[in-house]
Amino acid sequence: MATGHPGYERLVYEIISLFAGRVPPFLYINDRISVRTTGNVVNSVLSSISRSTDASSRVYHAKINAAACITPRMLYDTILNQLVEWQVKWEDGCKIWPGTDEQRWNENLDGFFHGLKAAYALRERSNSKMVVGYSGQIIIVIERAERLPDHMPDLLVPLTRLAELTQLDLSVIFVSEVPWEDIRPPFGGSPDPYYIDVAPLAKEAVLHRLNSNFDALSSKAPTTPNPYHPNLRSLYSQFASVILDTCFLYVQDSNELQYIAAARWPGFVKSILPSAGDQEDDRDVDMVGDSLQPPSEDTRMRLIRTFKPSFKAALETLYPRLDHAKHWAAAQESRLGSSQESGSGGIPDRKGDEENEDGVRITDLPRMSKFILIAAHLASTNPPKSDLKLFGRGLDEKKRKRRRANTKSGGGAEKAPQRVLGPNAFPLDRLLAILGALLEENDVDRRLPPPEPYYTIPGEETDVEIARVGVYGAIIELSSTGLLHRTSASDKLDGPPTFKCGISSETAKQLAGQVGVALHDLLWDPA
Repeated sequence: MATGHPGYERLVYEIISLFAGRVPPFLYINDRISVRTTGNVVNSVLSSISRSTDASSRVYHAKINAAACITPRMLYDTILNQLVEWQVKWEDGCKIWPGTDEQRWNENLDGFFHGLKAAYALRERSNSKMVVGYSGQIIIVIERAERLPDHMPDLLVPLTRLAELTQLDLSVIFVSEVPWEDIRPPFGGSPDPYYIDVAPLAKEAVLHRLNSNFDALSSKAPTTPNPYHPNLRSLYSQFASVILDTCFLYVQDSNELQYIAAARWPGFVKSILPSAGDQEDDRDVDMVGDSLQPPSEDTRMRLIRTFKPSFKAALETLYPRLDHAKHWAAAQESRLGSSQESGSGGIPDRKGDEENEDGVRITDLPRMSKFILIAAHLASTNPPKSDLKLFGRGLDEKKRKRRRANTKSGGGAEKAPQRVLGPNAFPLDRLLAILGALLEENDVDRRLPPPEPYYTIPGEETDVEIARVGVYGAIIELSSTGLLHRTSASDKLDGPPTFKCGISSETAKQLAGQVGVALHDLLWDPA
């Protein structure tokens, strides 16, 4: 049984040894890295035990997710339906298990206790392995148990004492990514659990799991050439090893690594499959009869060298779920095709049309965030004394003034432009002042007119706009993503916070073009 769960052999052996005797009424399994995988392993072991022919190991188990069961009724119904193997069907009106006397068991906690007893009695009567002297055990596995205090804090103590309250041979298993001390109820309301700490998987164990997933998919795949053909097993092992070399430092969850590998593998092997090209001579693998032959070592190295830069891009995009794996893979495929047509040797273009040289998807930024970044670029590039000359207006003056270029030749060294020296720090007040000037000049026409003339002074509405909470929230968000760099300490109370612009001049020009700002005319030294 343990061979089917590489890396979790210790956990499997410990669970089996517990079920060889009397299972503790309350177990707590802590996995800080991959709680979903641990929950699946526990559920698989319990399913194997319940299917055992041994009459002394009758197990009726249910597995729920505390993040999905957000109300007590959902939790009660989910547990009871799984214990009696009741299938909720749309044709029957999604009817839950009615029991033997059409009684509802989800009204309150006392009704749930009676429902557990009724479900246990039903399973015992219908069990064909029933032997005198042996009774079945109810096992309830609650995954993401750390969510219980958020949704149902009143149920945390009863669930840990469920065997005591129902007087049944019952055990509750909490599977969580946080230690028990972080969610333990106060005043000793819950008993101390049998604690199992799952250690993080080693790199070799994660690689073994990735290869096992490939073997499972290849056994179900057709015999025709496809990305999961059994003959590509050695190539996939090498591909998975490179994925781990790139991503394992940041992500140790085998499910997340499998998600990244599944998004990149079809594109990785597309060029060596017979259906990838129309000409037989362009194939990188040979076909012997109907069998697909693995590529040569030179072809493998070329593929890895070509696709390795995209592995980090996959990690940065797919791990935080910024994009769907299918959409991201299709986008990478189109970029690879365009790079091959342009003669770049098949190396994928990581920048694409929507990403700039800073790796920022500028088309996804809100309009206000674009104005904030443009204002930050101007504040970091222009000297503070130039703000009044560039953005200030008198009563009769309608045009901005820009300093003329100094053409005098002197004997001293010429001062380097600010864009070469790097961005300067600026206070938040200056950023908001420049933002207000940009909005007043380039965004007034896009605003909906108020139903009544609330604003009679020119610029009054813009002052209200830049003072909204959404503007400060956008600044905080841009600072957290690295587009703005905060230079002052977060706990500093004297004076406004200071920032530096985190985007390049090219990115600022692209943003200015999207919102219609003449950036070149607002730079003090545009050279």
